[in-house]
Amino acid sequence: MSIEIANRFAIDGNATFCERYGSGHINETYLAITERGTRYILQKINHGIFRDVPALMRNIERVTDFLAARDPDPRHSLHLVPAKSGGRWLQDESGAYWRMYDFVTDSLCLDAAETDADFYQSALGFGEFQRKLASFPAAELTETIPHFHDTPDRYRQLREAIALDPLGRLSGVSKEVEFALAREAEAGALMRQLADGTLPLRVTHNDTKLNNVLLDEKTRTALCVIDLDTVMPGLTAFDFGDSIRFGAATAAEDERDLSKMEMSLELYETYARGFIGASGGAFSKAEIDSLPTGAKLMTLECGVRFLTDHLLGDSYFRIHRPNHNLDRCRTQFKLVADMEKKQARMLAIVRSIQD
Repeated sequence: MSIEIANRFAIDGNATFCERYGSGHINETYLAITERGTRYILQKINHGIFRDVPALMRNIERVTDFLAARDPDPRHSLHLVPAKSGGRWLQDESGAYWRMYDFVTDSLCLDAAETDADFYQSALGFGEFQRKLASFPAAELTETIPHFHDTPDRYRQLREAIALDPLGRLSGVSKEVEFALAREAEAGALMRQLADGTLPLRVTHNDTKLNNVLLDEKTRTALCVIDLDTVMPGLTAFDFGDSIRFGAATAAEDERDLSKMEMSLELYETYARGFIGASGGAFSKAEIDSLPTGAKLMTLECGVRFLTDHLLGDSYFRIHRPNHNLDRCRTQFKLVADMEKKQARMLAIVRSIQD
């Protein structure tokens, strides 16, 4: 089936190989190879999560075209392959949506940083992404997942879960609920700054993990940003904050021994230097000052989401053991508490880099 779909795109020859590829969990990703040896990435888009695929694809088309126009190197941005029937995606007879990208040659994708330099390169990749898209009219993009980083809305969902308590789990998470609700008032800080115009709307990636930046296989330097399904209007602090939540933590997201979890100021500074430096001065002073808040609130938001899912029966985040989402919630809240102690130093670091 996948080979037949691959051959519906305008590829170099005929696809003779098409097998599952990579470690992604949302879309089905395949490596397609033609008899001439040309490689492509074929993806079946998860229509259950992304309900408006045409709008999603319009976002990707506009952003990738914009990036390619500013950097002619084909390895520095994703390039959609047209469908033979027209357009740059297709819908098969079953209703499934498919797209294809040119394969980025001699590239490397890391699920975890092997050195601090890898983390720094991911910062350069996402900072460069922001620099190139600084003049893009972000408001014209569709929200592929509405309210994705609307932290007050995440609290609304938590309060609904507390009120319902369908599995009777509330009594076992009183400390976690208390921690979350004590920070509800400040959870809307970034959204308020967006509403009053203090922070500008930007094109944001919204999933700024290391494995969404391809590195050059030989030099291990950043090539391009991938996985653009969640590219939509947002705040710089969202992307920065999620990177810090994931990459500057000293323990795994589901670590049970909370004594191991804190935020590394060294890794925080490493990422901040790369991200701010590569942005080429695109960020305002208010945006720079919002970055430590973004780190804290993206971590808090993630913890709230894990707690909500635990209360509702683990219906969103996949679990592999009892109380898995509760463990994840606790690591995030531990990280938030550590960031609160370090906020002044976090702010001083980003200001010194901008200066």
